[in-house]
Amino acid sequence: MTTLPDPTDEFSFHSLSFSQRLRNAGARPGDSEETRLAKSLLVFATGLMSIASGVWLVLYWLTGPQLSSTLPFLFQILLAANLAYYIHSGNFTWFRFSQFALFLFFPFVAQWSMGNFISGSGVILWGLMAPIGAVFVMGLRESLPWFFAYIFFTALTGFFDYMLVDMGGSMDAATAVSLRTSVVFFALNFIAISAIVYAMLRFAFEEKARVQHKLEEAMALLTEEQGRSERLLLNILPDSVARRLKTENQTVADDFYSVTVMFADIVNFTQLASGMSAQAVFAMLNTVFCHFDELVEKHGLEKIKTIGDAYMVAGGLDARCKDPCARMADLALEMRDSLTALSTAAGMPLALRIGIGTGPVVAGVVGKKKFIYDLWGDTVNMASRLAGDSNPNAIQCDRRTHMHLERRYRFDERTSLRLKGKGEVIVYRLTSKVRRKGTRPAQSEKA
Repeated sequence: MTTLPDPTDEFSFHSLSFSQRLRNAGARPGDSEETRLAKSLLVFATGLMSIASGVWLVLYWLTGPQLSSTLPFLFQILLAANLAYYIHSGNFTWFRFSQFALFLFFPFVAQWSMGNFISGSGVILWGLMAPIGAVFVMGLRESLPWFFAYIFFTALTGFFDYMLVDMGGSMDAATAVSLRTSVVFFALNFIAISAIVYAMLRFAFEEKARVQHKLEEAMALLTEEQGRSERLLLNILPDSVARRLKTENQTVADDFYSVTVMFADIVNFTQLASGMSAQAVFAMLNTVFCHFDELVEKHGLEKIKTIGDAYMVAGGLDARCKDPCARMADLALEMRDSLTALSTAAGMPLALRIGIGTGPVVAGVVGKKKFIYDLWGDTVNMASRLAGDSNPNAIQCDRRTHMHLERRYRFDERTSLRLKGKGEVIVYRLTSKVRRKGTRPAQSEKA
């Protein structure tokens, strides 16, 4: 599939000055790190080759041979002009092809102008920069034609040198460069090519290390963001449900045979809030519900939601809660007993109505956007009605909850309530936990 260019990248590239583009090796804002590395390497190699051609000419002059400066000067002009065109246009495909062609052909032209292998001091070794550079810039497969071209021109040069030896065709050129000078430049050519290849390797690995470091930093940030998203998801959904939503593309809805549900709401909340500012109401609810959240987590239960001043909790939705009824009773007692401290923190007297029901429920995730995990069923309705018809600071339980807790907790005498939609219902008021021998009474038992 063809990727269309991003017009914003084009605008950003052309808005830069020539010097800024040169400093960035002609990289565009939308380039990948691999492309940026390839552009930097080729610009780096261009600079090295341009400098080397001038230095080599000066060294030849210093050692005796007065070679023509036309070829090195032309080589430098072509390299510089091609680089300038690339920086201006951003056409990297043309730039890399033309630069590698210059890298490959000019060393052979230089040797042909100087004579044979000996008089040229193996200057064709510089042509290796084309296939070596192509490996870094274009890739392994794309570098093969450049390598074969180098081998072909080397073999062709050797063939003609071999044929011309007997004919004396290159004797004049050979005598123009002394054997001593040839030996010196053989050594210099090997050293220079080795140094440039090493410099390119070092540059490439340093850039790759920098990119790797950036990737590791990005991965660390991604892991941190993923952890934050995980925590946020777990604040909305139970752990098992969150895992299923991430791995399964299907509706999450489960039947549970026995789940304990609790509703707690603040008595006379509407009247309390009527004389308060919105910020004060929020601060009060946030103080109370944050404290309840800590208690829910402490007892291993699952907060389901808040609806205005109502707070809904469930237990028994996953395997971590072994005795949901008992844990819910402990939570309800602790919530009730913490009201004195919460009233002081909120700056007003607070009281709760609490209802607890146990039985079958249906639990699932509703919606695709801003979804919510919720419970449905007669057990949920029962807990809600028990809370709504409870007295202040009373904890009312249904018969099933009482059956689970009657040997471990204290209850008032059972009473009968007429609940909306239920008729006459037997309810039990939870007062405290039965103290075992040898243990101190809990705060709820003292009350």
